[in-house]
Amino acid sequence: MTRVGIISDTHGHAELTRPAVRMFESLDVEVVLHCGDVGSAEVVEQFAAWPTHFVLGNCDWHLQELEAAIRQAGQTYHGQFGDLEIDGVRIALLHSHDRRRFLHAIDSGQWQVVSYGHTHVAAVENRGETLLINPGAIYRANPHSVAILDLPACKATIVEL
Repeated sequence: MTRVGIISDTHGHAELTRPAVRMFESLDVEVVLHCGDVGSAEVVEQFAAWPTHFVLGNCDWHLQELEAAIRQAGQTYHGQFGDLEIDGVRIALLHSHDRRRFLHAIDSGQWQVVSYGHTHVAAVENRGETLLINPGAIYRANPHSVAILDLPACKATIVEL
Protein backbone atom coordinates (compact mmCIF):
# COMPACT_ATOMS: atom_id res chain seq x y z
CA MET A 1 0.00 0.00 0.00
CA THR A 2 1.18 3.51 -0.81
CA ARG A 3 -0.13 6.61 0.95
CA VAL A 4 -0.20 9.71 -1.26
CA GLY A 5 -0.54 13.26 0.05
CA ILE A 6 -2.32 15.67 -2.31
CA ILE A 7 -2.08 19.44 -2.02
CA SER A 8 -3.03 22.39 -4.21
CA ASP A 9 -3.18 26.15 -4.46
CA THR A 10 -0.36 27.10 -2.09
CA HIS A 11 0.14 30.32 -4.10
CA GLY A 12 3.67 30.81 -2.75
CA HIS A 13 2.61 30.95 0.91
CA ALA A 14 5.32 28.88 2.59
CA GLU A 15 4.06 29.68 6.11
CA LEU A 16 0.55 28.45 5.29
CA THR A 17 2.02 25.30 3.70
CA ARG A 18 3.88 24.19 6.86
CA PRO A 19 0.79 22.71 8.60
CA ALA A 20 0.12 20.60 5.49
CA VAL A 21 3.69 19.31 5.54
CA ARG A 22 3.37 18.45 9.23
CA MET A 23 0.08 16.65 8.52
CA PHE A 24 1.71 14.63 5.73
CA GLU A 25 4.53 13.68 8.13
CA SER A 26 2.07 12.58 10.82
CA LEU A 27 0.06 10.48 8.35
CA ASP A 28 3.14 8.67 6.96
CA VAL A 29 2.71 9.93 3.41
CA GLU A 30 5.16 8.35 0.94
CA VAL A 31 4.55 10.46 -2.19
CA VAL A 32 3.13 13.97 -2.69
CA LEU A 33 1.14 15.39 -5.61
CA HIS A 34 0.89 19.18 -5.97
CA CYS A 35 -2.04 20.14 -8.20
CA GLY A 36 -0.78 23.57 -9.23
CA ASP A 37 -0.63 27.23 -8.26
CA VAL A 38 2.60 26.38 -6.46
CA GLY A 39 3.75 29.99 -6.44
CA SER A 40 7.33 29.90 -5.11
CA ALA A 41 10.54 27.95 -4.67
CA GLU A 42 10.02 28.23 -0.89
CA VAL A 43 6.91 26.08 -1.21
CA VAL A 44 8.75 23.52 -3.39
CA GLU A 45 11.54 23.18 -0.81
CA GLN A 46 9.10 22.12 1.90
CA PHE A 47 8.45 18.80 0.13
CA ALA A 48 12.07 17.61 0.22
CA ALA A 49 11.13 14.64 2.42
CA TRP A 50 9.08 12.97 -0.33
CA PRO A 51 9.19 12.29 -4.04
CA THR A 52 6.85 15.07 -5.16
CA HIS A 53 5.12 15.60 -8.50
CA PHE A 54 4.25 19.17 -9.50
CA VAL A 55 2.00 20.61 -12.20
CA LEU A 56 1.56 24.30 -12.85
CA GLY A 57 -1.62 26.31 -12.42
CA ASN A 58 -3.03 29.46 -13.94
CA CYS A 59 -1.30 31.65 -11.31
CA ASP A 60 2.15 30.09 -11.79
CA TRP A 61 3.46 32.94 -13.94
CA HIS A 62 7.20 32.43 -13.36
CA LEU A 63 7.26 29.13 -15.21
CA GLN A 64 10.99 28.86 -15.82
CA GLU A 65 11.86 29.78 -12.22
CA LEU A 66 9.40 27.26 -10.82
CA GLU A 67 10.55 24.52 -13.19
CA ALA A 68 14.16 25.21 -12.19
CA ALA A 69 13.29 25.14 -8.47
CA ILE A 70 11.40 21.85 -8.83
CA ARG A 71 14.21 20.21 -10.81
CA GLN A 72 16.89 21.60 -8.50
CA ALA A 73 15.02 20.10 -5.53
CA GLY A 74 15.22 16.71 -7.28
CA GLN A 75 11.44 16.61 -7.73
CA THR A 76 9.33 15.84 -10.80
CA TYR A 77 8.06 18.67 -13.00
CA HIS A 78 5.14 17.80 -15.28
CA GLY A 79 4.31 21.18 -16.80
CA GLN A 80 0.53 21.47 -17.22
CA PHE A 81 -0.35 17.76 -17.01
CA GLY A 82 1.04 14.75 -15.19
CA ASP A 83 0.34 11.15 -16.20
CA LEU A 84 1.56 8.96 -13.33
CA GLU A 85 1.36 5.37 -12.27
CA ILE A 86 1.69 4.55 -8.58
CA ASP A 87 1.03 1.05 -7.22
CA GLY A 88 -0.48 0.07 -10.58
CA VAL A 89 -2.99 2.94 -10.46
CA ARG A 90 -2.93 5.45 -13.31
CA ILE A 91 -3.32 9.02 -12.07
CA ALA A 92 -3.93 12.24 -14.01
CA LEU A 93 -2.48 15.29 -12.24
CA LEU A 94 -3.61 18.75 -13.37
CA HIS A 95 -4.88 22.11 -12.16
CA SER A 96 -8.26 22.01 -14.00
CA HIS A 97 -8.23 25.60 -15.28
CA ASP A 98 -7.99 24.14 -18.81
CA ARG A 99 -11.57 22.87 -18.85
CA ARG A 100 -11.19 20.86 -22.07
CA ARG A 101 -8.16 18.95 -20.77
CA PHE A 102 -9.86 18.42 -17.41
CA LEU A 103 -13.04 16.99 -18.94
CA HIS A 104 -10.98 14.77 -21.24
CA ALA A 105 -9.10 13.36 -18.23
CA ILE A 106 -12.40 12.58 -16.50
CA ASP A 107 -14.36 11.25 -19.49
CA SER A 108 -11.67 9.33 -21.37
CA GLY A 109 -11.51 6.43 -18.93
CA GLN A 110 -7.71 6.42 -19.22
CA TRP A 111 -7.13 7.32 -15.57
CA GLN A 112 -8.45 5.64 -12.44
CA VAL A 113 -7.77 8.82 -10.45
CA VAL A 114 -7.93 12.45 -11.55
CA SER A 115 -6.27 14.74 -9.01
CA TYR A 116 -6.89 18.44 -9.57
CA GLY A 117 -6.96 21.88 -7.98
CA HIS A 118 -7.99 25.41 -9.04
CA THR A 119 -11.44 25.66 -7.44
CA HIS A 120 -10.18 25.96 -3.82
CA VAL A 121 -13.05 23.61 -2.88
CA ALA A 122 -12.22 20.16 -1.49
CA ALA A 123 -14.07 17.27 -3.13
CA VAL A 124 -13.88 13.50 -3.50
CA GLU A 125 -16.32 11.94 -5.95
CA ASN A 126 -16.68 9.05 -8.33
CA ARG A 127 -17.54 9.62 -12.00
CA GLY A 128 -18.12 6.17 -13.38
CA GLU A 129 -14.89 4.26 -12.80
CA THR A 130 -12.86 7.44 -12.18
CA LEU A 131 -12.14 8.82 -8.72
CA LEU A 132 -11.91 12.65 -8.72
CA ILE A 133 -9.92 14.29 -5.92
CA ASN A 134 -9.60 18.00 -5.24
CA PRO A 135 -7.66 18.52 -2.00
CA GLY A 136 -9.03 22.04 -1.57
CA ALA A 137 -6.53 24.84 -1.06
CA ILE A 138 -3.88 26.16 1.27
CA TYR A 139 -4.46 29.78 0.31
CA ARG A 140 -7.85 31.51 0.12
CA ALA A 141 -9.82 28.61 1.54
CA ASN A 142 -11.65 28.14 4.80
CA PRO A 143 -10.74 25.66 6.09
CA HIS A 144 -7.37 24.91 4.52
CA SER A 145 -7.23 21.25 3.50
CA VAL A 146 -5.27 18.47 1.83
CA ALA A 147 -6.23 14.99 0.67
CA ILE A 148 -4.84 11.56 1.46
CA LEU A 149 -5.09 8.81 -1.15
CA ASP A 150 -4.43 5.18 -0.23
CA LEU A 151 -3.32 3.03 -3.16
CA PRO A 152 -4.02 0.62 -4.73
CA ALA A 153 -7.40 0.70 -2.92
CA CYS A 154 -8.19 4.19 -4.34
CA LYS A 155 -9.63 5.42 -1.05
CA ALA A 156 -9.38 9.19 -0.59
CA THR A 157 -10.03 11.39 2.43
CA ILE A 158 -10.07 15.17 2.82
CA VAL A 159 -8.10 16.35 5.86
CA GLU A 160 -8.80 19.81 7.25
CA LEU A 161 -5.80 21.64 8.68
